[in-house]
Order: sequence, then C-alpha cells, then structure tokens
Amino acid sequence: MKDDGADDVSLLRAHLAGDAHAFGRLYDRYDRASFHLIRRLVANAETAEDLHQETWIAVSRNAASFDPARASFAAWLFTIARNKTFDHFRRQKVAVLSSDIGEAAMMVADPGPSPAEQVQSRQRAAEIVAAVEALPLEQRGTFVMFADGGLSLEEIAQATGVAAETAKSRLRYARAKLRQLLAGERSAHA
Repeated sequence: MKDDGADDVSLLRAHLAGDAHAFGRLYDRYDRASFHLIRRLVANAETAEDLHQETWIAVSRNAASFDPARASFAAWLFTIARNKTFDHFRRQKVAVLSSDIGEAAMMVADPGPSPAEQVQSRQRAAEIVAAVEALPLEQRGTFVMFADGGLSLEEIAQATGVAAETAKSRLRYARAKLRQLLAGERSAHA
C-alpha cells in the first residue's frame, strides 16, 4: 500500500472517525518495527505473533485515549507492545527471551564472503544475539527499542514509564554489558 504522507495523529483520528484505510496505513508503517520489538523479547515465534496481534487490537480499541501531547504514536505503540509482552511474561512467570533469533541470524544470506568468512560472520551474529539475550530484561527492552525500534531516549522513557535519565542509564549499562560480553567472546576465540 502506498503511503500518502499523512501524519500518524491524522491517521489515528481518521481511524476513530471510521476510515478503515487509515488504520491500515498506520499498521503498514509500524507493523514491522512493532513485531521486531516483540520478537526480540519473546522466544517463541507463535507467541510473538499473538502478542503482535494483541498489540494492534489494543491500538485500535484504545485509539481514543492516545494523547499526542504526551507521546509520539511510535512511543505509544511501543509502550503497548512492551506492556503486552511483559504481561505475557508475568502470566507465564518467564524471563527467558528469544533464542530463535540466533537461528534466524544463522540463516541470514551472505552472498559476498567466502564460506569461512560466512561461518565467522554467522558465529559473530550468534554471539551478538546471545549477548543481547544475556542482558537483564529492562536493559534488553531499552536496547532493542533504541537499536531496532529507533525510539529516542525520551520515547523509551515514555514507553517504559521511567524518567529519561533512567532510560539513558539502562541504555548505557546495556551497551557496557554488551561490550564486556562481546570482548569476552573475542578473547575466548583468540
């Protein structure tokens, strides 16, 4: 579907007024990013699909409660996605996150390098995925929203319900822990 350039708030208002296509355009804009956030947090692909659907149903049902003065649409959407995911963890009493990402990283096509370089690249991708998975849940969520979701620290703070300084600290700690873990991996292979 071609995007006409309408802003998110206008599309959400049009959806509230009964324009079915407006919601479709919002979905097309943010479908991939919202699914990637959930998928990076949840180990099971089917569960991620279910939570993704629940997120968009909640967006539709709660569209009238969106306040553009408080957050961008993306931050609001990611807040809903994060809350749905964390609710799932609480229901399941699970804090283990995606190991399927490693399998997906291993399947990434890499047409240019030699087979040896491909193996090394895949091993590195698996190390990165494992390092992200080793982060504490709040740091992992912050890192994924920043690195994969493209949210600003202010938007992450809004999405997670913490102060901007807390979001900044979580991101800083996540990056430091990733550097430490990945440096350890490199020295182990040296």
